[in-house]
Amino acid sequence: MKFRYQARTKEGELQVGFIEAPTKEAAVNILASHNLYILSIVESAKQKGIFFSFLNRVASKDLMVFTRQFATLLESNVPLSDTLKTLANQTRNLILKEAIIDIGADVDSGLSLSQAFEKRNDIFSIFYVNMIRSAEVTGRVDEVMNYLADYVEKQAILTSKIRNAMIYPAIMIFLFLVVGTIMGSVVLPQLGVIFKEFDTEIPLMTQILINSGTFLASWWWAIGLVFIVLGVFIGDYIKTEEGRTMIDDLTLKIPLFSQLLKQLYVARFSESLAILIKGGIPIVQAIEVTGKTIGSAVYAEILQSVARDVQKGELISRSLAKHEEFFPALVGQLIAVGEATGRLEVLLKKISVFYTREVEDLVVRLTELIQPILLIFIGGLIGLLFMSILGPIFQMIGSI
Repeated sequence: MKFRYQARTKEGELQVGFIEAPTKEAAVNILASHNLYILSIVESAKQKGIFFSFLNRVASKDLMVFTRQFATLLESNVPLSDTLKTLANQTRNLILKEAIIDIGADVDSGLSLSQAFEKRNDIFSIFYVNMIRSAEVTGRVDEVMNYLADYVEKQAILTSKIRNAMIYPAIMIFLFLVVGTIMGSVVLPQLGVIFKEFDTEIPLMTQILINSGTFLASWWWAIGLVFIVLGVFIGDYIKTEEGRTMIDDLTLKIPLFSQLLKQLYVARFSESLAILIKGGIPIVQAIEVTGKTIGSAVYAEILQSVARDVQKGELISRSLAKHEEFFPALVGQLIAVGEATGRLEVLLKKISVFYTREVEDLVVRLTELIQPILLIFIGGLIGLLFMSILGPIFQMIGSI
């Protein structure tokens, strides 16, 4: 278990940090053996359950604000140690606050800033860490942190637009499933009893719905249990490399959405690679890092292959041309121009801007297209449901 503590040394100096121990009492004894006077000691937020951690996850907005404030304080010539303490004090997200305190303690103990960030790779990506590592070499940490803040902000805005476009369809489908479940498990079984009492001829579709509703009402707990087991199994499988690759491959084949996802990944690829190159990261390493941070296992495999080709002396544009299904010909052509003119970073930025706009336009078009299709589809299902119910009712009334 991990505990966060506040203590003072014999000289009165305040110390704040984390300690791992099997119990709280063991943690207290360890600190006391180091001649520390404990002011407070509490269990780390990470140990308080999955739900608590979910509520306190580090959102892109929190990460962007932290990065921007970090850059501002460094530009103001505030010492690194004081900068981290200031950020830890004013950060409200408990998970991020804990990470900043950890980083500050590691820096104070002699680790480099990139090494300290790398230890908290649950929050800071390999892309983030590599940018800081390159900045330490060039001495431009404040400038690179501004690049990172811009990058995180752009990615957060783009992801937010896509997520917001999916909210309305998701709500509509959820409400239909709720209404359909209630109708199927509560209303239809009761109607079935009434139809039998009046010896009403029940259409096939109505009989199927009644039988399904009766089964759902009787075995809802078993159905729920099956879904939970499947959810756990699928969740564990998705965490594996094979599972992630399979899911990503399937999502890239979904009609309408495949084009959106491919353009999104190309925009991320070009933006990330441009920033890494500008940060002084060697081109092969930059491609590898970009593959790990792009958000798709399929694209990660492709970019690992591209990195190997480039390491052997092949041009990026020629290697990407082998994967035109995932990287349009336009991308390879613009990169070829950048390679020939020595303006690769500039051309990558242009690719990023172009495909970011394409993603935004496609999101708008998909939203406009999905809503009427969804309304027609759900309306048709609701109409079929009520016809299956009302048809036998009118037939029963007519026979009375």
